[in-house]
Amino acid sequence: MNKLFSNIKGDTLGGITAGIVALPLALAFGVSSGLGPAAGLYGAIFISFFAALFGGTSTQVSGPTAPMTAVSMVIIASIIAINDGDVNQALPIILTVFLLAGIMQIGLGALGVGQYIRYIPYPVVSGFMTAIGVIILVTQIFPSVGYYPKEDVAFVSQFQPQAEELILENILRDEAGEGILVLHDFQQTIDRAGTIETFQILAESQTLAAKEASGVLGTLKVLPNALKNINWLELALSLATIFIIYGFKRITKVVPSTLVALIVVSGVAIAFGFNYRPIEQIPSGFPFPVTEIFTGFKLGNVSPYIFTALTLALLGSIDSLLTSVVADNMTKTKHKPNKELIGQGIGNSIGAIFGGLPGAGATIRTVVNINSGGKTKLSGMVSGIMLLFILLALGPIASKIPAAVLAGILITVGIGVMDYKGLKAIPNLPRDMSFGPFKLSSEVMIMLVVLVLASVWNLVYAVGIGLVFASLMFMKKIGDVTASRSDVKPLDEEAWNDEIGFPKNLKEEVFIKHTKGPLFFGSTSDFQNLADQIPDTASIVIIRLGRMPYMDQSGLYVMEDVLLDLKSKNIDVVFVNVLEQPRYMMERIDIIPDFISEERIFNDFNDCMSWIKEKADISE
Repeated sequence: MNKLFSNIKGDTLGGITAGIVALPLALAFGVSSGLGPAAGLYGAIFISFFAALFGGTSTQVSGPTAPMTAVSMVIIASIIAINDGDVNQALPIILTVFLLAGIMQIGLGALGVGQYIRYIPYPVVSGFMTAIGVIILVTQIFPSVGYYPKEDVAFVSQFQPQAEELILENILRDEAGEGILVLHDFQQTIDRAGTIETFQILAESQTLAAKEASGVLGTLKVLPNALKNINWLELALSLATIFIIYGFKRITKVVPSTLVALIVVSGVAIAFGFNYRPIEQIPSGFPFPVTEIFTGFKLGNVSPYIFTALTLALLGSIDSLLTSVVADNMTKTKHKPNKELIGQGIGNSIGAIFGGLPGAGATIRTVVNINSGGKTKLSGMVSGIMLLFILLALGPIASKIPAAVLAGILITVGIGVMDYKGLKAIPNLPRDMSFGPFKLSSEVMIMLVVLVLASVWNLVYAVGIGLVFASLMFMKKIGDVTASRSDVKPLDEEAWNDEIGFPKNLKEEVFIKHTKGPLFFGSTSDFQNLADQIPDTASIVIIRLGRMPYMDQSGLYVMEDVLLDLKSKNIDVVFVNVLEQPRYMMERIDIIPDFISEERIFNDFNDCMSWIKEKADISE
């Protein structure tokens, strides 16, 4: 406790400054997600406070971030679409998924997974981060030009026939569920269809239009409509915001340029009475728990999103621990990764209960906190309290912020989140893959696969496919390296030191297999060819295992196959220096002693040679 209050002045200043920096981003991420600015603000308040209180990085400031918002956006859009475009109906399910992700994060920390996050390949992270930037940039085109597909009458009207079909399908589905024999009571179906109001058809058409225009591909498809219907005032507000964010940084970095842009552009729009589109109303007063998460809980509503929640938990963990590393480098301290995951999980869980977006450790806010004097967990907690104060005192004023201003802020976030280091390295990475006459870098391929799939298809699946692809490439490379160092050769080629002086008259009868490195699924193919490489003159094969520290199940069974093959050719096999783990594996399926008896297992090569010479009846 004493440590918590050991730097009150610095922590207070750092927390207040970080909270001010977080405000425009929290509002922007909330609007971008589809749940509204309040969701971003609630997430920033609760995650910042509780992740700091229970986390393992003293100076970290947490809240909604670009990667977490991009994934949340996909989850929110899909659940809203399933619920006929009704946000209020979908909200409990959405927040339950966020709560589940937070609980999973706590579990990851409790299981000690934090120390393994660093093993995620860089090309996967690089492709994902660049895809996040692409998604944010493209999806903010519409609000930055003042175009909203649901309000485009000509565009929405295209979906009226499809909307009528869906409404009729819902009527028939309801009747089937109620046990009504539709053919016998067809008049009842007609009567129900007759009660459909025009506004219901319009609402369904708007839902379909919004779904068609969502995401990167949807935005690009509908872009011509947006360009025909540009609201020049909204575009001017957005461009002015972007200009100030980048321009003010050249003057000073003491005051956050994002906050300056938010205040200046919004102030001008309000003062001159411009006819702009404001953000959604921010509820006044202290946020209350969304009790429907628990009272209306149904496992069937959440079960399709369990894998998505896990991905959200993993992404939040990676995002937070990367920021923790940055904080360590700046403060010369050492964070506790598993404790940090538990803190982030608690913050995300509580944030979800109060209707907030999920988040993670935020690099910019953490750096601002440290540079402003923050040194302990109190700074992150003060940041959350500062945002709560802004909500309670300035909520009505914040509700007047132009939507185009937040779109401009998000465009700069999208530009900044891309991994330019990874993109610049593309021409210089070694080309270790061949596709016909073309040679490509496997690292670049992984990054591009994740980038493209995440941008135009699915963020969750893109990361999964990227990890699988990266793992397969890694296994192939390790297998190639292992195989290249483990060949079957006559004794007069590349003999080990203790093999020098082997009797020349036995070289045609005795062959040696040098094993170097693990015998696992990536290196079994070359080992499997051992029997075919042995000439007909051979009667004994010595397999030297002193440099094979590990054998997996694939290696175990390929060893069994090779021994069977050699036995069928009446070739004797002896082992030299079998290490502990491979011996244990071979004993499990009785390769030892059924195929290789204890009498044919030698501790060193000299003992083996004595046995061979005795068998060959050769005198010393």
